[in-house]
This record gives sequence, structure tokens and C-alpha cells, in this order.
Amino acid sequence: MHIVTTIAGSDSGGGAGIQADLKTFQELEVFGTSVITALTAQNTLGVTGVCPIDVSFIIKQLEALVEDFPIAAIKTGMLYSSEIIKAIAHKIRELNIPLIVDPVMIAKGGESLLQQEAIDALRSTLLPLATVVTPNIPEAETLTGRSIHHFEDMKEVAQSLLQLGVHCVIIKGGHLADPLYAIDYVFCKNGRSFSLQSPRIQTKNTHGTGCTFSAALTAFLGQGFALENAIIEAKKFIQLAIMFNLSIGNGHGPTNHFAYQQYKEGCEVIIHET
Repeated sequence: MHIVTTIAGSDSGGGAGIQADLKTFQELEVFGTSVITALTAQNTLGVTGVCPIDVSFIIKQLEALVEDFPIAAIKTGMLYSSEIIKAIAHKIRELNIPLIVDPVMIAKGGESLLQQEAIDALRSTLLPLATVVTPNIPEAETLTGRSIHHFEDMKEVAQSLLQLGVHCVIIKGGHLADPLYAIDYVFCKNGRSFSLQSPRIQTKNTHGTGCTFSAALTAFLGQGFALENAIIEAKKFIQLAIMFNLSIGNGHGPTNHFAYQQYKEGCEVIIHET
């Protein structure tokens, strides 16, 4: 049994955060463990409250896990503050475990989930430890202070993140203007780069897409998939989760974590060398 860990915030609405991660882990047949960094009061309409967990108790959760389980991969999501980020980075630095960083900054409804001073801490302490970082375009711009308008901008932003020590950068293309395709761009430290293209689904039900994609990637890496294969399968997982969304709630509804196992054989992702 492969054991993986998510370090993230709790989403009371069940569509993102710890809840989305654990659902994804379960569907991909890995055993999910968790470290909760913050509680949120939220639903599909937005976030109405955030209660961060005491830093010492966050580390106590992580220590309890690594003491007992052979963890195969770790992902981080909502980390909220610079104190939390620094403490987690200090602990992870002691471990030799693949780390997937989803730099969660803003909720689907627009609420900030990462304090401003935490961005520098993320860059300086956690990203140098990361195997993969999975920002969307606004997050990639915030992390690097560079605007993305064209592919060349994206390459420069990715190189900036790779220079911090990250081994692989996946810039998710959901915010691109392409009306037909959702295109994600992958840049690796070894010089390999490619894009993943799938049909764009016109839907408002995209709550938790970033959490779910990075959780799927964590699950596949935890099972020993090669990095490129893990990225491709994670792309399929989120594509199907959006395509067969659940239409729950009155706002940005959650994706469907059950879809992959039922429909994966018919899901194709087009890969282009860049």
C-alpha cells in the first residue's frame, strides 16, 4: 500500500483542500494521510472564515505521520502564513520524499488564502525543496513578479522558478484565452518541455481543480510512476473530473472525483513538444 500525505487547509464544502485531496487519493488507490494547516468556513459561493491552526500543532501532525508511516510523496496546498511555510519547510528538509507544491493563493470566489508576506517564504524556503510546483498563470506571475502574455513569457517565468531549485514546473493554462483547449505547459530542470492539451469544458463547476490535479499527481508519483506519465494521468484525472462535474451547490460547484476510474480509457491528452 502506497501512503501519501497532503498538507493543506480544510474545505468545509468538500470541493477543495484536504477533502478534495483525500477523495482523489482514495480514487487512485493510495492511502491518504493529512496535516491540516487551517480551517475554512466555505461552500460553493465562497469563503466566510479562515482559522489557521497553531504552527506547533501543524508540525506535531506531520511528525506523527513520518514517525509511523513510510510516506511515498507529500503535497502542499493552502499554507496561509509565512510562519507555517517556514516550519513545514524546515521539517520537510529533513525528509527524502518527493514534494509537490500547489501554491494556493486565492479561492475560486476571489478570497485570499495566502498572506502577502508568505509569498516570499514560499519562494525562499519551500520551492527549493519541491519536486514539482503547479501554479496557474496568476500564481506563477505572483511568485515571480513577471507578467505572462505569450509563450515566451511563460518560459521565462518557468526558468525563474526552476532556478529556485524546483525540478519541474507545470503552469496550468485554465486562465489562457483559448476557447477550445485547456493547455498546461511543463518545464523540467533537465531541459525537457512539453504541453498537455485537452478540450476546454464550458462550466462554472471548477471548484478545487488545482487541489485535485496536484493530489492526483502526488498519488501517481507515490505509486512510482515516472514523472511524465504521472503528469499525463493527472491531467486525465482533472479533465474527466471537470467534464463529468456534479452540479452541486449554487456557486462554483466541485469537480467529480469519481469520474476517472469510470471513463479513463476513453480520455485522451494531446502532447506537444515545446
